[in-house]
Amino acid sequence: MAGKPKPMSQIKQLIILNKQGKGIKTIARMLGMSKNTVKAYLVKLEKLLGQTGTSLTIDDLLALEEPEIHSRFHPGNPSYKDPRYDHFKMRLEYFRKELKRTGVTRALLWEEYRQSHPDGYSYSQFCHHLDQHDLARSKPTMVLDHQPGEKLYIDFAGKTIDYIDRETGEVISCQFFVACLPCSDYAFAMAVPSQRIADFLHALACCLEHLGGVPSLLVPDNLKSAVNKADKYEPDINRALEDFANHYGTAVLPARVRKPQDKALVENQVNMLYSRVYAKLRNMQFFDLYALNQAIKMRIRAHNQTRMQRKPYCREEKFLADEKPLLGKLPEDRFELRYHALLTVAKNNHVYLARDKQYYSVPYTLIGKKVKVVYTRSMFYVYHEGKKVAVHARSTKGGYSTVEDHLCSQHRHYRDRSPEYYRELARKKSAVLYQYVSLLFEQNRYPEQLYRTCDGLLALSRKSDPDTFDRACKIAMDHQVYSYGFIRNILENNMAYEQPDTTQKALPKHDNVRGKEYYDQQKLQF
Repeated sequence: MAGKPKPMSQIKQLIILNKQGKGIKTIARMLGMSKNTVKAYLVKLEKLLGQTGTSLTIDDLLALEEPEIHSRFHPGNPSYKDPRYDHFKMRLEYFRKELKRTGVTRALLWEEYRQSHPDGYSYSQFCHHLDQHDLARSKPTMVLDHQPGEKLYIDFAGKTIDYIDRETGEVISCQFFVACLPCSDYAFAMAVPSQRIADFLHALACCLEHLGGVPSLLVPDNLKSAVNKADKYEPDINRALEDFANHYGTAVLPARVRKPQDKALVENQVNMLYSRVYAKLRNMQFFDLYALNQAIKMRIRAHNQTRMQRKPYCREEKFLADEKPLLGKLPEDRFELRYHALLTVAKNNHVYLARDKQYYSVPYTLIGKKVKVVYTRSMFYVYHEGKKVAVHARSTKGGYSTVEDHLCSQHRHYRDRSPEYYRELARKKSAVLYQYVSLLFEQNRYPEQLYRTCDGLLALSRKSDPDTFDRACKIAMDHQVYSYGFIRNILENNMAYEQPDTTQKALPKHDNVRGKEYYDQQKLQF
């Protein structure tokens, strides 16, 4: 199991296949792993299930999200990778081509390899790695014997099907999703807006609901071919389909690239539906996707109820008799597409989801650390070291989603500030301070401009004698001065108990005094 650890969505596939009774060799071939890797993961699985003091079951493991199950299977760092293999892998294509040339043997290639790379593999290891890559081998094809309820073949038709937009008159081209159960050849089809992941999985979910159960294996076309255009905000199609299969308790067995014989029955279904659906709808007009799918549904029902050649039954009769009873149970909830991301916690203890332009809070102790994010259409989950540390309802409004418990005490104080908040704090100190703070907020100023004044007053109240501080507040109210600096000066200069000088001094006598007569005169006299 050296090298990069396998994705946990793929390990869930391994667990499901093992639960279904598949052998190590079969699992390795279906998942594209080595047998030793499968063995290693199964050994770890046995250890996890056999740990004393725990009641962990396979269903419990399958219910865990990817970051949680990853911490159980890979508690430490990934295994060391031999750098010699990287050099060997770079030259693998060259070895393939040279072996096809006359007189070129493995021994000759190994001698040339060691001359250019003296510290490389020995001859036995060199041959072993060539064998691992199946050089110059070909495998014969065979007629497959399909078991009832085992597989569901999935494909998109090469031709689109259209409807007309009622408002604009534009012709909208839709993709035609087709699936069939190979044992009964029972078919399902519907039109979807595109081959994007969300539309693809929506059609697949509708198919399973129509069947009323879940087969053991899903056999789609080569997965990368199911997406016409990549999107940086969409998850990888392999991971998305694996998450879908894990939700429905099934496994995925993708068809090989450019090997249509792997799913020949669904390819044949597409050809038949061209004549039984496309051709019969060619002269009809539809003005929305729902109406188009209702017409498709009627044609597919007729197709499934048509008596098959050389067989005494139709596809629907075969399906109801042999396959439907063997399908797995549908889950209670429909699958929600999961998106995965690795984000860094910012200094404001939030992570930023660029797709929604939204910030989500995490505990402030994780500032600067990498966290794994899993989000669906409705929920947003944050994991660190395999533990769930935050859950939010997903928002696409663009802003901040903050849980108060995630903030440090200073930030909580800053968020909680309001006139009522400071009045309550002042009330706890004294009635005089409460009166002073209340008058402070009655000024014609924005409350936010007065918050620091209140912080200063509260700090002074903690450092000063209560009676002295109350007297300083009364003096400030008598003079109608509402300022932190005014009260601080009174306290620093010990002016709280000084009596104000109320005696009035007479004006000095002098000749430069203008009387009433001066202002009554018509002409100024100088």
